[in-house]
Amino acid sequence: MSSDPRESPPPASHGAGSDPAPDEDGDTPSFEELYERLEQVAQALDAGGLPLDRSVALYEEGMRLAARCEALLDGVEQKIEMLRQARVEGPAAGPEPPADGRLL
Repeated sequence: MSSDPRESPPPASHGAGSDPAPDEDGDTPSFEELYERLEQVAQALDAGGLPLDRSVALYEEGMRLAARCEALLDGVEQKIEMLRQARVEGPAAGPEPPADGRLL
């Protein structure tokens, strides 16, 4: 992928808020990869000088990227909340740890 967002075509359209779709290699992009691309798109739009159709395409890509980043963050937030609840409610199953604190 080119580092110049003005040269790379926008990725295939995915529904806003949908789970991250695999990229060309079949790998699901990480939050960091999505956010990096979002920053590239924002920089290209901020720099200006693009044809209107390219600006609109980059804007649409940026909106999709932002939605995907938000969905990933929401998922992490839900996991954290589940862990907090599990900690408050105590262990769901399994033996109690030894009173002396030693692991078996």
